[in-house]
Amino acid sequence: MSKTPLDAFFIGRATAEAVIDRIEHTVTDALSALGKFDAEQREQIRIFVETVLEKAEQQKGNVVTEDSDIDADELQETIDNLRAEIAQLKSELQQYRDR
Repeated sequence: MSKTPLDAFFIGRATAEAVIDRIEHTVTDALSALGKFDAEQREQIRIFVETVLEKAEQQKGNVVTEDSDIDADELQETIDNLRAEIAQLKSELQQYRDR
């Protein structure tokens, strides 16, 4: 009978150590997954910004210079189209973030 309390103590201690090891492993995995997710999100944002800048640079080459005749209606239409594209991109970005 004198072994029973001692056995129980060591079994309890081993159980606690095993539980702590399992928790450490789980927390480490969760932090790793979170870090990976964060890195992927940053990469997606970087790609998005590059795409926008490239598109802006391409469109910049297509813009009519101030020296030529620019129709105010065409300019307003272009501005409206850009605003619509920005709104669409914001919506898509928000949907992507909500995933």
